[in-house]
Parts: sequence; structure tokens; C-alpha cells
Amino acid sequence: MPMNDGNVLLIANPAAQRGNGEQAAHIARDLLAEWLGEGAVSFEFTERPGHATEIAAAAGGRYASVIALGGDGMVHEVVNGLMRVPQADRPRFGLIPVGSGNDYARTLGMVESVPDAVVQFLDANEVAVDVGCCNGEYFAETLSWGLDAAIALDTVERRLRTGEQGTILYLKSGLDQLLHHLDTFKLEATLDDGRVISDSVHLLTIQVGPTYGGGFRICPEADPTDGLFDLCYASAPMSVLEATFKFLRAKDAHHTKFKNIHFDRASSLQITFDRRPPCQIDGEPHIADSYDVSIVPGALTVFAPAL
Repeated sequence: MPMNDGNVLLIANPAAQRGNGEQAAHIARDLLAEWLGEGAVSFEFTERPGHATEIAAAAGGRYASVIALGGDGMVHEVVNGLMRVPQADRPRFGLIPVGSGNDYARTLGMVESVPDAVVQFLDANEVAVDVGCCNGEYFAETLSWGLDAAIALDTVERRLRTGEQGTILYLKSGLDQLLHHLDTFKLEATLDDGRVISDSVHLLTIQVGPTYGGGFRICPEADPTDGLFDLCYASAPMSVLEATFKFLRAKDAHHTKFKNIHFDRASSLQITFDRRPPCQIDGEPHIADSYDVSIVPGALTVFAPAL
């Protein structure tokens, strides 16, 4: 039972899933305490954006494991906090998915049920996984530009307005952006082996794990333990009809053989565009004029049933 060798800190977002996070956090805390012992589990709610990063950064040397309860935004904050801790003192990372997209949970193999997720920790694998870094900001799953990022950022506003979640939310945002914002950007990307990608693109995504947008398998071969990013970019021009068809096929990774859809791998990239495109990092906005992207191999030890 991998968590039995030290204290556990549970960091929870009470606003996750439109307020369901608070109840879910109490359930998770009680189950963990029943298993590990009352004194072995500490519990903190986040109170503001960025708070989870502060809490996780202070956990080094005090806790053997940190468990995040929330969605991909919570994952992003906690991972950035843990990466501030020297690796020798860095707690292991666990996730109880209570979010909208839950893409990092898919990568780890965590189920979307609080009691079942807690049970998974009983015999989950402990795996050293890679973490991405862009301009000093870390990411667990995804970094993207252009159409893909515009969709991801639109889902945040749409979720708050409509309460929709998961794949249906991403589909509606995607179709809206395809119809109204199928923009083109001139990409220049220098890969670690010296190769240069120079192309006009509608989107570029860099993945640690295979999915984004609530299960879209954009880079289906991405492996968070191989020390490499998987890249996918869509060359322009594409018509709205063509782009929409390929977008819908990406849900089940059926886009990989299409013309204009390209894949690559790299451990680091230097990226510029002719103008600033929308950019998202684990679903959060990232604003910059150029991008220094690198992978940190084996940076986090995670509880991962699927790896």
C-alpha cells in the first residue's frame, strides 16, 4: 500500500464541478483517514487562484504524498507548486478527478468516482513521469496554440455560463471556434535535434499525455514516461468543412492519417509565430511573444494505475 509510508496532504478545490468539490473533498478525506489513520491525513481547501501552487510548494519535506482533488486546472497549480520543491524532498503526486475535462486523470488511469479513486491508491503503481516547461511555467499534460488553444480557453467561459462539462463542452466550443475563428499563423519551431518546422498552421499542440479537451486523443502515442513531447500541427489552409470533419474525427484518434495533420517528437523546442496566437497551458492562458519549451524527464513520482 504505497501511501502508508508517510503523511498525506489533500488539496481540494471546493468550487470544482460547480461546487461539488467541497462535498467530494470531505468524502475523500474521510476515506483516506479511515485507511491511513486520522493523524496521517492533512486537508486544505484552496481559496483563490494560485493558492494550490503555494500550498504544494510548502509541502516539501513535510509530506510523503500530495493528493489534488479537482480538475486539470488544479493539477496545473499543484504540479507547479511541487516543481518548486527540490527533487529529493518532492512529495509523490496523486489525483482524485473532480473536474470537467479530467485529461490528466485519463493519462494516469484514475476513475471519476471519489470512493473508487481512493481505492485505486491502495495498489496503484508509483511511476516517475515527465513534466513540461514553457517559459518557466510547468505543465502536466498539454500546451497549445491557435485554434486548439482558442477552444480550450473558450470552454472556461462557456462552462461558467452553461454548466456543461466534458466532451460536449469541448465539442460546442470547437464548432463555434471553427466557424468563426479558423485563423492562420506562421510557425517557426526549432527542435532539439536542429530540425526546423516552418509552416502556416491553424494549430500546434505539444503533449506530455495523449489527450486534451475531455478525451480528444490528439497525440494518441504520447507517453508521459519516454522523455519526449509528442507534437501535432495542422497546416493551413483548410476550409471550415474540412477542418470540422478532422476535428470531429480526433475524438477517437481517427485524424492521424489525414493530409495537413502532422506529427513529430522532441525534448525541447524554440517557437515563434508571426503574431501572437491564443495559447493555453493545461487549460490556462499563457501570454508571450516567444516560447522556450522543454521536458523535465521523470520529474514527478505519481500514483498511476494505467502506467
